[in-house]
Amino acid sequence: MKIVQTGDPVLRGAARELTAAEIRSRAIQELVERMRDTMRDAPGVGLAAPQIGESIQLAVVEDREEYFRGADPASTAERERSAVPFHVVINPKLSVVDEEPVEFFEGCLSVSGFVALVPRARAVRVECLDERGRPAAIEARGWYARILQHEIDHLHGRLYLDRMEPRSFMTTASHSRFWRGQTTREVRAALGLHATIWRARGSAAKR
Repeated sequence: MKIVQTGDPVLRGAARELTAAEIRSRAIQELVERMRDTMRDAPGVGLAAPQIGESIQLAVVEDREEYFRGADPASTAERERSAVPFHVVINPKLSVVDEEPVEFFEGCLSVSGFVALVPRARAVRVECLDERGRPAAIEARGWYARILQHEIDHLHGRLYLDRMEPRSFMTTASHSRFWRGQTTREVRAALGLHATIWRARGSAAKR
């Protein structure tokens, strides 16, 4: 499926919730399968329906071990990253569990070719429906929490561009050439950024 890029109005609108009947319909079941395949083909760790032009509150998530198997173990530990099996999130309600901000470079399939430092809450809870319309509750920390916040932002018309540190915005090529392997603290110092970063309390991340 084609992944729409920033500037497309569908990425800036609030997606509508799905009814139980819609979730169980053949159309939505087929859409989930196509989104899964599109996400894996990209490849990415998450994909929200607005990113493929559908303004509905549905996202797919999967973080395969192969995506970070060759990464520096210290970097993986710092990000609290571990494998996340494929699952579907529908009509999610997100709340912050641990408001301690963590900041790492983040990209988006709908902002192709760019990354930036983005602060996110360390831990979140998401109440949602699964692909069969059954209630589900997700407790997530670290990179998994970041993925969920990123995808749920899409369902409310927000991109990481709205949360990023503007001076850190760069192409993926520049990130690989100049900044890969550096800690967030080192990057902030090199870019002349203040040490204090965003706080989760009272932020849009709670919505």
